[in-house]
Amino acid sequence: MEVTKTKLAGCVILEPRVFEDNRGYFFESYNKKSLEDTLGDINFVQDNQSKSTYGVMRGLHLQVGEHAQAKLVRVLAGKVLDVAVDVRRDSPTYGEYVAVELSEENKRLFFIPRGFAHGFVVLTDSAIFSYKCDNYYAPHAESGILYNDSDLNIDWQVKPEDMVVSEKDQNLPTFAEFRANQ
Repeated sequence: MEVTKTKLAGCVILEPRVFEDNRGYFFESYNKKSLEDTLGDINFVQDNQSKSTYGVMRGLHLQVGEHAQAKLVRVLAGKVLDVAVDVRRDSPTYGEYVAVELSEENKRLFFIPRGFAHGFVVLTDSAIFSYKCDNYYAPHAESGILYNDSDLNIDWQVKPEDMVVSEKDQNLPTFAEFRANQ
């Protein structure tokens, strides 16, 4: 598996070795030992999957405190723009983000450690998004940042009028409000 570090320490793009022939393709989407050799000891405990249509924005979400989660994300069908925002107070890249295109075609995986807000927007007619978490979901530990926060200035590659955003995500705090309450 090819590993590409991003500008945010701990966030890495993983590109599996894909074997293709006239029957289709095969690749390892997860190998605990290989991942631990690359990222250290990580124990995933929950898998999640969603299906969304073009322009659906999910994020920017995170869990805080003892319920923080690292995630290994990928796309099974379609294409998304996946974004991680560094919210680790002591990090030199605090408040910065990295965006990665994940698709059925490129088969990339994106590892996002604890301490990052995460979100994605669908760039194709639909997408099936899958991710592993190293901690269980805890509703009381939910937090997030407004996806279109002007301080973060994320280029989501979808026109604002084409975005489909839940009421909950539209009411997340700005980055300044999140920072003040962190």
